[in-house]
Amino acid sequence: MSDLIAKTAIDRRMAEILTPVIEGMGFEVVRIRLMGGKTKTLQVMAERPEGGIEVDECAKISGAISAVLDVEDPLEDAYTLEVSSPGIDRPLTRLKDFETFEGYEAKIETTDMIDGRRRFKGVLAGVEGDEVLLNLDEGGETVTVGLHYDWLSDAKLVLTDDLIKEMLKSRKAAGIVDETKFDDIEEVTSEAED
Repeated sequence: MSDLIAKTAIDRRMAEILTPVIEGMGFEVVRIRLMGGKTKTLQVMAERPEGGIEVDECAKISGAISAVLDVEDPLEDAYTLEVSSPGIDRPLTRLKDFETFEGYEAKIETTDMIDGRRRFKGVLAGVEGDEVLLNLDEGGETVTVGLHYDWLSDAKLVLTDDLIKEMLKSRKAAGIVDETKFDDIEEVTSEAED
């Protein structure tokens, strides 16, 4: 399993337990993280194979995995379970994510230094074999770098106007966004610009 999906040993253990349940329901795991704090939060991000997930689907997944966790009981301390969609500025955790979001801006971190740096910000340029391609702006020139998927420790989309517009458009096309609400957003935006 990729570090991007499940980072720590406990994240991996949770993924081993929960992935079959989530996949059995027809969804895919995007990321599993046990977050610290006074009460720990087990954060599970999931979506349909074609992308997207609704609140009621998150609730169904939550119910199913709660039942499994009650039996397996892998966490000693109290925790809160949070099942959510990956969001707009989503983490990129699977090789296919880097292909799906080609053309969008992303921030990528690597485990080790590569050419003297660990952080890269650029436009996703697809995948070649097991390498994620990223177009970087180096002093006004575009340079494409290939980063091995296994080198990545963190990757996520950058929230841009283009990304928000595209997400709204795809949700509208899927019939998820109410036309009238979408028009309101358009109007508010244009008023603000005047």
